[in-house]
Amino acid sequence: MQIKQEQIALSTGQNWKRFTFSNDRGMELSCLDFGGIITEILVPDKNGRKENIVVGYKNYEDYLDNPNFFGALIGRVAGRIEGSSFSLNGKTYRLPSNEGENHLHGGPDAFHKTIWQTETFEKENMVGVVFTHQSGDGENGYPGNLEMKITYTLDNTNQFSITYQGSADKDTVLTTTNHSYFNLSGDLQSDIRNHEVTLDSSQFVELDEALIPTGNKLDVRGTVFDFRQGRKIEDGIQSDNQQNIYAGHGYDHYFIFDKKKESQVTAADQHSGRKMTIKTDQPGMVMYTSNGLGEGLQLKERESAQYLGICFETQASPASLHHKGFPSCFLPAGEDYYSRTMFQFFS
Repeated sequence: MQIKQEQIALSTGQNWKRFTFSNDRGMELSCLDFGGIITEILVPDKNGRKENIVVGYKNYEDYLDNPNFFGALIGRVAGRIEGSSFSLNGKTYRLPSNEGENHLHGGPDAFHKTIWQTETFEKENMVGVVFTHQSGDGENGYPGNLEMKITYTLDNTNQFSITYQGSADKDTVLTTTNHSYFNLSGDLQSDIRNHEVTLDSSQFVELDEALIPTGNKLDVRGTVFDFRQGRKIEDGIQSDNQQNIYAGHGYDHYFIFDKKKESQVTAADQHSGRKMTIKTDQPGMVMYTSNGLGEGLQLKERESAQYLGICFETQASPASLHHKGFPSCFLPAGEDYYSRTMFQFFS
């Protein structure tokens, strides 16, 4: 196993670091110190052909804007915060609005646009990089000086894990994730409509027209949100369910895990033979099927298009900031935040 480090010189004068991990089974993963962005994951298909399975830009400069959050670390709070505000200990905190009246993915200049401090490590059976960042009190409106440590690790079983750790000196809110768009066809040869996904979830969170949680949890039974026995993404794209229509004809919903299975998520592409499993200690996940991804972006292999990738954003629920009964993202002062999500790839 090995890890390589390179300098990426931008036309803006900025310099980023790119890290490439590789294991003994032919899997490779590349990421940046800017936003912790995962730019490429190479995994063999059923015939041993190694291809990229995440969506990424052709030109590194395009990550400076990155409105789709391709491959990026997300925080302090992943997801949408209604009205760009929340109350904590009797005080209302106002956050920058960066999606209409609402606050999305930590704000306009959050974890996804941070140049993280980095340190690589190599062990006999794993390699990786540790990202650290100190987010100041009041940054993007959030209370508390927050120290974050996020570790990417690749091992020889084709398992890629992300460990999130944090602590703050004031009561605050925190739930982080990674926003990679997966496409198991390889090199974006086809979209994700025929990806078959299995979720260990019998409830999802209802959204309004602005994709803000209503406070209701809905039963998946009898709907295209029932992935417990496996279902193709196409079902939700073609559905006349109002929830799919609100999401832009697809999914952009928080699923609450039942924790009945060893893996909370399985995704498979029959044509390539690739399969991915996700195990996490998080209580749920937003599944986003890139319904809002438009045309005209120059990606590594082709031009962008709707339904070109699928995100599995493991996290707690920002709905908990306005409604009771949802997985909380409250972090008490001095307490440790810890979460781990593991992606394993098969062919």
